Amino acid sequence: MNRYLKAAATLLLAAGALQAQAADYPARAIEWVVPYPAGGGTDIVARTLAEKMTTSLGQPLVIANKPGAATAIGADYVARAQPDGYTMLSGDTATLAANPALYPQLSYNPATDLKSVGLMARFAMILVVNPSVPAKTLDELEAWIKSQSNGVDYATPGSGSPHHLATELFRLRTGLNLVHVPYRGAAPAVQDVIGGQVPMMFVDSATGQQYIASGRLRAIAVASAKRLDSMPDTPTLMELGLKDFEAYAWQGLLVPKGTSDAIVDRLNTALRGALDSAEVREKFKSMGLEAIPSTPQEMTAYAASEREKWGKVIRDSKITVN
Repeated sequence: MNRYLKAAATLLLAAGALQAQAADYPARAIEWVVPYPAGGGTDIVARTLAEKMTTSLGQPLVIANKPGAATAIGADYVARAQPDGYTMLSGDTATLAANPALYPQLSYNPATDLKSVGLMARFAMILVVNPSVPAKTLDELEAWIKSQSNGVDYATPGSGSPHHLATELFRLRTGLNLVHVPYRGAAPAVQDVIGGQVPMMFVDSATGQQYIASGRLRAIAVASAKRLDSMPDTPTLMELGLKDFEAYAWQGLLVPKGTSDAIVDRLNTALRGALDSAEVREKFKSMGLEAIPSTPQEMTAYAASEREKWGKVIRDSKITVN
């Protein structure tokens, strides 16, 4: 009996320590891991939100860029960190949805090794062509692709990227003969579409809008639920008959599994406050970003649905990475 009482007392002490830890949280700087190089869209989103969240939390949020292995290096680092709320991760479509289907030996499990804090933002995907392509509508584009005996090339920032997955979903849904031309990053892919070396691609709104506005790329349709405020004359793919066709590059905030719910709730409150601020919304709008605040539970459900959706696309398209 004494053994059971001792065990119960130990559990109560541990619970009390966790409650005290959560009540004092945060007591020092928080490391925010961005699994991409500095200066990119994911990095800018994290730094923009970190500035606002620092004020709310009363402690600095320090960005640590840990790029590589399709975000797996940063994700693995956070998954193995102490679950004390002092290490966080910007996870995205690759981290949480595509990687499990692309990499059979993935070093982390997005469903069990990481805990959701909340969704942050998403970029809509836009189907664009070089202006020399004789098509201004989806019907005209499909007719032109069908007239090309060897199919049509499309550019992406790399295998397994949201841009690649969006185009493969488009190929599966339309039955068009499209040939993948992967690049190392969005910039060279977009430049080759602008230059006419490759005729088409799905580009994210943050990267593509400036080139669409200047006429260097022609937008055919957007892969969002509704038309973009910045491109009101460009229809959605769903309007044009592709039912339930949505494709985004999205991001959310995560912490290691085992982090207390109290700490997660504290971070979620700070995150949602930042996303609701006028300054952040204006900055996101200028980047073609949509703020998507959520609860931790909503983020977990969204990530699971995206993992199922894109996993099927990867399997059906037989996408592999080197």
